[in-house]
Amino acid sequence: MAKRSQLPLTALRAFEAFARLGKMSLAADELCVTHGAVSRQVRSLEALCGVKLTQGPRNALKLTDAGERMARSLGRTFDELEASFREVKAAADRELHVSCVGTLAMKWLIPRLSGFHARHPELSIRVTEAYGPVDFTREPFDAAIRLTESVTGEGLTATPFLDNFHGPVVAPELTRGGLDLARTPRLHTRPHRQAWSEWSEHAGVPVPEAPENREYEHLFYMLEAAVAGLGVGLSPWIYVANDIAAGRLAAPFGFTPTPAKFHLVLPGQPPKRGLKAFREWLIEEAATAPAPPVFAVVGI
Repeated sequence: MAKRSQLPLTALRAFEAFARLGKMSLAADELCVTHGAVSRQVRSLEALCGVKLTQGPRNALKLTDAGERMARSLGRTFDELEASFREVKAAADRELHVSCVGTLAMKWLIPRLSGFHARHPELSIRVTEAYGPVDFTREPFDAAIRLTESVTGEGLTATPFLDNFHGPVVAPELTRGGLDLARTPRLHTRPHRQAWSEWSEHAGVPVPEAPENREYEHLFYMLEAAVAGLGVGLSPWIYVANDIAAGRLAAPFGFTPTPAKFHLVLPGQPPKRGLKAFREWLIEEAATAPAPPVFAVVGI
């Protein structure tokens, strides 16, 4: 593709404003610059073109024939640019880009989005898997969902919308006769190796050494390993509620609360249109989440 020549965009914009409004002072007001700045830009454009675009006394400038042609062309071009800009901006306003921890997105958020779209057909939700601290100045997200005890960051607004409970989960066939943690392979995720020690602390029970430890890259991999009978894993309740209801997994010890909650995080500046509706819907959906089975020490 041929290289585009460098156009004097500032000068072209100044000339277009003057030609459309008819006065340097009006063009200056629209562009938020001085009368002299507009005049200098118009003169510089004439010098670059090698032709006079205006004529007459300074207080009653008129367009020359060349100026009229330039003004008509620029008017059409700026109208098209403005229409394209508004179209792109309107599309961007309709899309909410949400950064979300992956398993919540797969197991809870995305399966419920049809309800949000039915209520707000003018809005679209784009979900991207992401973890770690939220930084809206460096990441192209409009909102983020994180599982954390607290949200830190300058100007961030965090709304806790869903409590977190966690507990051991396992294939139902491994619970026949009772689940013995000391005899069952232990499932882990690489990013959260401390999950079992945290559960032990929250539940107030010691966890015996495992006969074998099996590690997976993601929590949803580990959960499928548990479904397949490869061992006992540890999961937040909201991730496995449907699998337990469907009989794919069992939770022989129930679930215990954690200090962490699921938070919706928004940037400090006025949020994009539609985020208020998304936040309200998220809180409503969380309120309908089923309660987990109560934690009980049975044969640990």
